[in-house]
Amino acid sequence: MTSSSDVRPAERTRPGAGLALRGAALGRPGATALDGVDLEVGPGEILTVVGPSGCGKSTLLRTLAGLLPPLAGTVTQDGSPLTGPAADRALVFQEDALLPWRTLRANVELPLAIQGLPRAERRAQAETWLHRVGLADRAGQLPHRVSGGQRQRAQLARALAGHPRTVLMDEPFGALDAQTRAGMQDLLVEVLHGTGATVVFVTHDVDEALFLGDRVALLGSGRLTAVRDVPRPRERAARDDPARVLLRHDVLTSLSS
Repeated sequence: MTSSSDVRPAERTRPGAGLALRGAALGRPGATALDGVDLEVGPGEILTVVGPSGCGKSTLLRTLAGLLPPLAGTVTQDGSPLTGPAADRALVFQEDALLPWRTLRANVELPLAIQGLPRAERRAQAETWLHRVGLADRAGQLPHRVSGGQRQRAQLARALAGHPRTVLMDEPFGALDAQTRAGMQDLLVEVLHGTGATVVFVTHDVDEALFLGDRVALLGSGRLTAVRDVPRPRERAARDDPARVLLRHDVLTSLSS
């Protein structure tokens, strides 16, 4: 029999979570950011969320993380009320949020240590994930010794090492230069393949939203204004496909109205 320590991370999959909001008002008491939200995110789907600054994107993400309870309506995971943070939902922020006193390897090991995995097993899994994100030769470095893009790679490895059912990403590539950002987008698609995870990805960048998302949700004026299917294939060259061009124009028009 194969032990769990012999299994590659991408093979230790769990089904992605199904998330749903019904008539949800989101925000803090006395400060509603979004109202009347009806939204479903299917298991294993990548949903991108776009909208202007202050439209409630991060509030939506924090609600799905269980950090903010809904002010009204319901928020569920697999049909059950979402009542707080859970180990099967991982958050990835724009700031890398790595612990500065821990090496990249030790940072990636952290969720595995919390799960109680033996040291040798979590070390092996952390090194496998660091290899997958191109950081095998930086495993022993402290975060301040590597670049911003490398720190984001390590943060992505840490988020996925714990085999979450949902990954919630709050503009994780927003501080990166254009070339590094494109590389991180490609890397995200690559490393998500086979994990089964459901992803909600918040961004200001319409092109990023259309490249990464299976669907894109548009926020504005305190509400969810539309959800659009994104044509495939997921390729850079598809940006000039007529259906993609039309959708991009539709999204930009919706955001500016």
